[in-house]
Amino acid sequence: MTVDVILGLQWGDEGKGKIVDYLANNYDIVARFQGGPNAGHTLKFDGKKYVLHTVPSGIFREDLMNVIGNGVVIDPITLRKEIDMLIEAGVDYHDRLLVAKKAHLIMPTHRLLDAASEAAKGKAKIGSTLRGIGPTYMDKTGRNGLRVGDIISPNFEQKYQELRNKHLTLLKIYPEVEFDMEAEEAKWLKSIQQLREMNLIDGEIYINKALKEGKKVLAEGAQGSMLDIDFGTYPFVTSSNTIAAGVCNGLGVAPQLIGEVIGITKAYCTRVGSGPFPTELHGEVGEFLRQEGGEFGATTGRPRRCGWIDIPQLKYMIMINGVTQLCITKIDILNNFEEISAATHYKIDGELTDLPPYDLCSDGIEPVYTNYKGWEQSLEGIDDYDELPETAKSYLETLEEMLETPITIVSRGPQRKELILRNK
Repeated sequence: MTVDVILGLQWGDEGKGKIVDYLANNYDIVARFQGGPNAGHTLKFDGKKYVLHTVPSGIFREDLMNVIGNGVVIDPITLRKEIDMLIEAGVDYHDRLLVAKKAHLIMPTHRLLDAASEAAKGKAKIGSTLRGIGPTYMDKTGRNGLRVGDIISPNFEQKYQELRNKHLTLLKIYPEVEFDMEAEEAKWLKSIQQLREMNLIDGEIYINKALKEGKKVLAEGAQGSMLDIDFGTYPFVTSSNTIAAGVCNGLGVAPQLIGEVIGITKAYCTRVGSGPFPTELHGEVGEFLRQEGGEFGATTGRPRRCGWIDIPQLKYMIMINGVTQLCITKIDILNNFEEISAATHYKIDGELTDLPPYDLCSDGIEPVYTNYKGWEQSLEGIDDYDELPETAKSYLETLEEMLETPITIVSRGPQRKELILRNK
């Protein structure tokens, strides 16, 4: 068997959680492969809303195994809060949630370093979620990080204190920020005890054994492809590989074991935090999209920047990820537009291009738009693609043609069942 992948093609917040939750019944295992509690995957069903930051989005499906892979960085405090939420919701999680021992741990001092570093940058800040993600990945690549497997070793306390002291020394170069170290450390150590009681596994061995046994695995990405550390809008990116290639490192599977790659994009575009955003709308239209789409960060609550869909950016990420099929979310947010725009090219130094330049942060990038007629009606109750308004189908099929990738799923609302499946 192969590993199918679901990932976002924009700057995150594309609706991955809902799609993972919906498709999960077709799989035996759902596995998160990168990122940490900077992710916020929102699921809505049975009149309730759930936000997951670390736990895979398949946890609400009975009998489905869920794996937090080695490429994820875990804050035990955040994980404990999610576990408490699952218990309150009556979810029988214990035997279905597995944690890779090689996943790295976010310590309280990682969060303090994150906050101090960001504060020191002033106006040049990158828009960090202040969850300690960057400093944790820095310790990982610096070869002195603390891993989940360390919490069951006899010298855990020594490892923890050594890294903690290193962080406290580093903090002396930054201005002081408000942070209750004593309280946060007490919560962290309490949460570590709960983590010890969970199912800790050799994730790469577990996944590969499951594949050999014919099990179907769905890899769940966090953030979006444009936040990839190598191919995103550097330096305004996250600290991990958010693209399909990250599955290999983040779960320990060989490249030839990657199967379908399902890329998710909104029918428009959003971004949280700082960094380039060529199609951003600053006026009434952008604010309308924000309010209609409820565009406020699931993790931070920050208002998202909104703009029209960006075809050059999407074409680039479809290429990088090897996307085999597309899912378009939040098409219903465009219901009330008489006219919809899409950036089909960039104009740079007078030249047209349909792919991003080396550095999107550079000035002088002008999006070139094409306008399309809107459908100006609700899509509520439509479950069949052929029942969509002709203008909505025309918009989707135009996107499909430009992106040269089949659209197989269209989301017309936030609820689990508000999906239109399209056979291609």
